[in-house]
Amino acid sequence: MTTDRFARGQSRQRSLGTNTARAGAYDDLADIAPDLPRLATEFAYGDIHCRSGLSAGKRELVIIAVLITLGDVEPQIEAHVSSALGAGVEPREIVEAVIQTIPYAGFPRALRAMSSVRGTLQAHGALDQLAIETPTPTRTQTED
Repeated sequence: MTTDRFARGQSRQRSLGTNTARAGAYDDLADIAPDLPRLATEFAYGDIHCRSGLSAGKRELVIIAVLITLGDVEPQIEAHVSSALGAGVEPREIVEAVIQTIPYAGFPRALRAMSSVRGTLQAHGALDQLAIETPTPTRTQTED
């Protein structure tokens, strides 16, 4: 039985270039929890991700930040980086979102996430879109 929530969730997933049910995210659990793809599609995408108030891209940046804070969820970070790109988020914005988590989630989690981001951007051919700016050190009064 396909519900409106499920159809709405699938539509959102397709608009992001993903479909959790087809992406294999739940394949290892299908034997014990076959309803997981439907639940994720209906609730996470059909109910929550489709709400008004934030664009799909901003929602993906929030999701990425929350996942970084949770830690040990690199596959989910990679999936949502892909979705963020599908929603039109620029690679530099994704990198900056990861950097923004450092004071709240800590360097170790941000570093692990940045490695996942790099791999996902590379897989999408988006690494070359990053215009890396090397910060110029500022001089302090004691150096003068």
